[in-house]
Amino acid sequence: MNASKPRLSFWQIVNMNVGFFGIQFSFGLQQSNMSPIYQYLGADEASLPLLWLAGPLTGLLVQPLIGAMSDRTVSRWGRRTPYFLIGALLCSLGLFLMPSSPTLWFAAGLLWILDAANNVTMEPYRAYVSDRLDEAQHAQGFLTQSAFTGLAQTLAYLTPSIMVWLGMDRDALNASHIPQVTVVAFMVGALLSFSTVAWSVFKVPELPLSVEEKALLTAKPRGLKATLGEIAEAFREMPPTMRQLWWMKLFQWYGMMCYWIYIVPALAHSVFATSEAGSAGFREASLLNGQIGGFYNFVAFFAAFAMLPFTRRFGAQKVHALCLTLAGIGMWAIPEIGKPWLLFVPMLGVGLAWASIMGNPYVLLAGSIPPERAGVYMGIFNIFIVIPMLIQMLTLPMFYKAWLGGQPGNVIRLAGALLVLAALAVLRVKTPAANTK
Repeated sequence: MNASKPRLSFWQIVNMNVGFFGIQFSFGLQQSNMSPIYQYLGADEASLPLLWLAGPLTGLLVQPLIGAMSDRTVSRWGRRTPYFLIGALLCSLGLFLMPSSPTLWFAAGLLWILDAANNVTMEPYRAYVSDRLDEAQHAQGFLTQSAFTGLAQTLAYLTPSIMVWLGMDRDALNASHIPQVTVVAFMVGALLSFSTVAWSVFKVPELPLSVEEKALLTAKPRGLKATLGEIAEAFREMPPTMRQLWWMKLFQWYGMMCYWIYIVPALAHSVFATSEAGSAGFREASLLNGQIGGFYNFVAFFAAFAMLPFTRRFGAQKVHALCLTLAGIGMWAIPEIGKPWLLFVPMLGVGLAWASIMGNPYVLLAGSIPPERAGVYMGIFNIFIVIPMLIQMLTLPMFYKAWLGGQPGNVIRLAGALLVLAALAVLRVKTPAANTK
């Protein structure tokens, strides 16, 4: 990419990340609503991880492929922009259709399409930030992206509760037995997905390629075989820092998936003493999850900006380890809490961790990868997210009843323990000092 990158102002960095708001609003809707939607359509608790397979499997296939393709793309709109717009448009369509799913298989299949669309947008977006900013602004760029994750997911989690506060009937259901407040939340997500990405593309377009850069990209082999070859070569030449981050990512994302999939059933058990998906208590648990999830994402929004000076001073590793530890302690406490208002205390730690998860690992990574391969390495790095998710979804049903007693609260405790292990793993990563500045 361009050797000399213009330094962007704070508001330019904000504008270039507005599109991430729409992407993460979609992810927030999935995190807070897919388990309840599956259970409304007849799924049992033990099978929930298998029904979430769409995300990691599509990520495993799509992320490195799209990342490598965007590295090689030469178009009038830029290298990354075509992927932003196409992915966001498909994501809007998936969000629009999801709450009208008539059957369990339809919802599960639609999630595959929705996650594929999100991934088509996500990986080029990560590379776009790396492309557009010089290394001195990487921390600010990725932590601003993290802040938009927190803000978007705050609103995604809270939208059903906001609808109730505005007067909608919390018990009103559509023909698929899905609450109408959930339907409205997905409609809002469908609107935001494309409009926010279009805003960023218009406000902060990609840097134009030089004549030499265009010639170099045009000369590269085209087609699927060449793209797969590029991915394989990138794997072989993976920077040491990136390899060392694997263990942290394994524990971190196995734990986060445990939390997202089982938090609503866990709250239904511990706060409302029910496991019946059709009960009023279960719907209250779903709304409560939206409220505490909105709170931890609100914490993440502010924490992403607040932790920037600490990341610069102490390094992304130490800050990330501390945040993961606080979240692990908080998750271990959640099943012991029976009063809804007390749940906001452990959410402080979860919010700090979520802000750090969405920013600091990318700060560690960005300075260690060659700029001309930013797309493919961002895609490969996110394989380090989806493989732990796949492992979680395939293995947890095997021991959910035997080792965890069929209790969703025990899954949340397991998530807490894994985040502490992730904190220990990140402290063992050796990274150049430049990566944390």
